[in-house]
Amino acid sequence: MANVKLFDQTGKEAGQVTLNDAVFGIEPNESVVFDVVVSQRANLRQGTHAVKNRSAVSGGGRKPWRQKGTGRARQGSIRSPQWRGGGVVFGPTPRSYGYKLPQKVRRLALKSVYSAKVAEDKFVAVDALSFETPKTKEFAQALAALSIDSKVLVILEEGNKFAELSARNLPNVKVATAATASVLDIVNADKLLVTKEAISTIEEVLA
Repeated sequence: MANVKLFDQTGKEAGQVTLNDAVFGIEPNESVVFDVVVSQRANLRQGTHAVKNRSAVSGGGRKPWRQKGTGRARQGSIRSPQWRGGGVVFGPTPRSYGYKLPQKVRRLALKSVYSAKVAEDKFVAVDALSFETPKTKEFAQALAALSIDSKVLVILEEGNKFAELSARNLPNVKVATAATASVLDIVNADKLLVTKEAISTIEEVLA
């Protein structure tokens, strides 16, 4: 079991927290992490690209000239792809790029990225992030007190609405809960700031 320092939101040490090695101490599987990141990026694609094929462009209902006897090539419609203003051949159509990976693969990827952040000393445990009202300034002060000045993913416990609202206007800060933190979010963050209660929830789900 690995121990990491536990801080309060003023930056003072508040003891230690013991991390479950089954979640935060495994050998990261880079291949699985790569597969999950590619999957999550694919799922983010809108897939709303579209072009008009020959059935969608207007006009071209009449054969432009008779089949034989004109000396010109036979044509059936002025909206065929070879005509100016004609339909597009084999163009993109709306589609979903999303696909799902097995749950075991997704769980292993999460454990891998959490373990990597702990091993790289980019995991900051905080006792709690508590605010009486949504205050962006107070959240920024808490980050400064914890010496966090780079891109950070803040993982909160469920229901901590004031902390979530306090952080949403800060640049380079993304907020998630133990249930919604994704592999892509964790990989993109330079540091993780995780509350003690969220750590317990992560271990309960992934261990």
